Amino acid sequence: MPKVLLIEDEAAIRAVLKDILKDQKELKLEVDEAKDGAEGLAKLESEVYDVAFCDIKMPKMDGMEVLQQAKEKGIGTTFIMISAHGTTEIAVDATKLGAYDFLQKPPDLNRLLITLRNALDKNHLVKETKTLKKKVSQKYQIIGNSKPIKDVLEMIEKVAPTDARVLITGPNGSGKELVARQLHEKSARSNGQFVEVNCAAIPSELIESELFGHEKGAFTSAIKQRLGKFELAEGGTIFLDEIGDMSLAAQAKVLRALQENKITRVGGDKDIAVNVRVLAATNKDLKKEIAEGRFREDLYHRLSVIVIKVPSLNERKDDIEILVDKFLDDIAHEYGTRKKEINKEALKLLQQHDWTGNIRELRNVTERLVIMSEDVINPTEVKKYL
Repeated sequence: MPKVLLIEDEAAIRAVLKDILKDQKELKLEVDEAKDGAEGLAKLESEVYDVAFCDIKMPKMDGMEVLQQAKEKGIGTTFIMISAHGTTEIAVDATKLGAYDFLQKPPDLNRLLITLRNALDKNHLVKETKTLKKKVSQKYQIIGNSKPIKDVLEMIEKVAPTDARVLITGPNGSGKELVARQLHEKSARSNGQFVEVNCAAIPSELIESELFGHEKGAFTSAIKQRLGKFELAEGGTIFLDEIGDMSLAAQAKVLRALQENKITRVGGDKDIAVNVRVLAATNKDLKKEIAEGRFREDLYHRLSVIVIKVPSLNERKDDIEILVDKFLDDIAHEYGTRKKEINKEALKLLQQHDWTGNIRELRNVTERLVIMSEDVINPTEVKKYL
């Protein structure tokens, strides 16, 4: 049930507004009142309100002071300011302080209700976004207590707040994308886009168009203008996964983008400024690739301001127990079933296994065991399905 606070010094106006809001049966509003700014701020501090209608001219503390102090205290209530002496300047000042909207007194009934509904919709979207972000953050959580993984987590904490380029190395399935996601989520760019490009999955003749976009008519199938990944990541992070598989021609273009913070669409002649943080990952030894002429040394040095090496699962076998427990939780949630258990001997067999496919392989094996086992996963089943 949405909660609304009316901060208004005129009792008659409070009563009218309260009656109007209470009449909106479909909204099921809980309406509270405050007779001045000081009382309004005290109520905002002690209770959670979705929306506050706040008069500007009031004794003890005016509405602008209430709004400013509420925002400074981190109170998330959506403010709709009302005043009989409204001007464009006051409306602009209120918006700068964080007000959602401004209404003239006496407010038009339709305008008031539309504004309220829009404010409640906005609050709902904000809550949904926070929930989704939390789910995404949990999905890309890095699990483990071993020293190698603690070293990685420590590096992430130090590097994430900066704009430094990071090269993430490690074998397939070890969690390089998780490191990239964490670097983005813990950075000042976390509200921007995280745009991932799998350089190994895109044909060499299309990689430039994918990264930098193209103009209409740039090639036979270019029937309209298309933005590339660098432009789509504006203000956020671009993650170049499997950078070691990128063609030399595309490497040259990426190098220019890193040097000048500019790109040019395929078939275009206009420079486009870009503001993105670049993260890259590879399972290859890039120094060996450089020596054999398959990777540009100058690009390597541009990308590897910081290098984070993600350990293989065989280097962090102490984490297998906690990883399996997490996977059993996740799989039970996905399948809508009760979480299965694994006995100690079965877990010991998993810890002794040579995990060439790393975390990805462990996740797949755990899922297979959940499907094929009874309530408790035992050593016989691990030997059979590993």
